[in-house]
Amino acid sequence: MTKRAALKRAIAAPDLLVAPGAYDGLTARLVEQAGFQAVYMTGAGTAAAHGFPDYGLVTAGEMVANAGRMADCTTIPLIADADTGYGNELNVTRTVRDFERAGVAAIHIEDQVAPKRCGHLDGKQVIARDDFAGKIHAAVQARRDPDFVIIARTDARAVADLDEAVARANAALAAGADMVFVEAIPDLAELALVPLRVNGPCLLNVVPGGKTPHVDAAAAQAMGYAMAICPGVLLMAVLAAADDALAGLKATGLPVAAPMAPAVAEIFRRFGAGEWDALRRSYASGAAA
Repeated sequence: MTKRAALKRAIAAPDLLVAPGAYDGLTARLVEQAGFQAVYMTGAGTAAAHGFPDYGLVTAGEMVANAGRMADCTTIPLIADADTGYGNELNVTRTVRDFERAGVAAIHIEDQVAPKRCGHLDGKQVIARDDFAGKIHAAVQARRDPDFVIIARTDARAVADLDEAVARANAALAAGADMVFVEAIPDLAELALVPLRVNGPCLLNVVPGGKTPHVDAAAAQAMGYAMAICPGVLLMAVLAAADDALAGLKATGLPVAAPMAPAVAEIFRRFGAGEWDALRRSYASGAAA
């Protein structure tokens, strides 16, 4: 089964699909090694890894390249943030083809005015509903693999109200989207209404400290959500751990051996050293023969 077919099956399954956020090959491999069925390429994390805030400053090419590296080094499906699609319907067409060629299983495209900003910040603007539906239609028409999942994201709740967000979600589904992502729902009552009023599978974005209220996996599943992404889970953990490590280094002057720290060889093993060692041995044997 292909990664894309596996993702579609997981979305259709009764259990909530949880996709932790990753932003490079290292974190994507950690997600797979932890036993998750899918990994999400966070746009905010990708921007941070490039040294920028999530203000739409990372280019389409940079996003596709990052997604390609992450997809290439994992065996689980990758869902990628494709921001606004990077322009009009023609740009969206290229965006879909580029992400598909990179080995990505799914992308989401949003209705913000470019340059976009993180969905959990104030000051967002959205394009007209019909223009958004047109972009989604272009994305659906552009894909070459019918299993490539198109997720339509709307940020309209923060700009208008739930009715407008739901209307946009349903318009996107009518345009061919496989799933919808209603971003930044502010309270639990509205969060529960989204899967009831939307005519297709719904994605939940879980951002502690953001606009979405706290909800656990069982509650999200009971509400009817098919997938939950957790974009900041590794980014936040890495930032905290890195600050602690650097503060310790600043205090001591040189690294102090940690009792539970893995050996260097073990670190490399987790990132494929065994495969590359076997390949090197096979070539060495061939050369000797």
